[in-house]
Amino acid sequence: MKENLLAWLKEGSITIPAALLSNYKKMNLNEQELTLLLHVISFLEKGNEFPTPAELSDRMTISAAECTDMLRRLIQKGFILIIDGYSEDGIRFEKYSLEPLWEKLIEQFLTEQKKQKYETQLQEETDLYTIFEREFGRPLSPFEIETLSMWLDDDHHDPVIIKAALRESVISGKLNFRYIDRILFEWKKNGIKTIEQAKSYGRKFRQFQSQRMEQQKEQTEKTRTIPFYNWLEQ
Repeated sequence: MKENLLAWLKEGSITIPAALLSNYKKMNLNEQELTLLLHVISFLEKGNEFPTPAELSDRMTISAAECTDMLRRLIQKGFILIIDGYSEDGIRFEKYSLEPLWEKLIEQFLTEQKKQKYETQLQEETDLYTIFEREFGRPLSPFEIETLSMWLDDDHHDPVIIKAALRESVISGKLNFRYIDRILFEWKKNGIKTIEQAKSYGRKFRQFQSQRMEQQKEQTEKTRTIPFYNWLEQ
């Protein structure tokens, strides 16, 4: 039993990027081609840099001839390279390189990331129009739609920041595009880029406005308490 476990441990393991399993179909690989590539990876990690079709076939359910055809196809599709290697004695030999596979995987992964980012951004922008129409209680006018587009495309305001500016206008009781545009202008001028910064700036601004109104109210009260002297009655 112990010997069996030791033999199992000696077989080792291979590291397979999860991105390969989730993207191989999009990379135009089928299951047999993927399995063959995994076996090539296993051989490479164990020091066999140029496994023969027969060696690969022994681990699969296809013949050596089918392995040969599949290897040729993978080379033609740009997933495998056959490159020259040299031993310590300077003897030339051939070996497989999977660098093209990893390059294609990276490209596919980055493409997927870019696609997801675009779809997320598109959904956020769609939600943004819906939120504005809900707050205004009516469909947006062509001018308002154009203004929203300018905030996104020309001014490069994040949809989250635009939503925060809309919220500020609602809290302030000044629900109009001109006021929201002014908020966005002030935030950009003051380097406001995150929702946390926007909330903090909004609280400080409202606190300042409240203090200012209190001061104006006190000043008005003082003015009213000053006795009026009618010089004409003298």
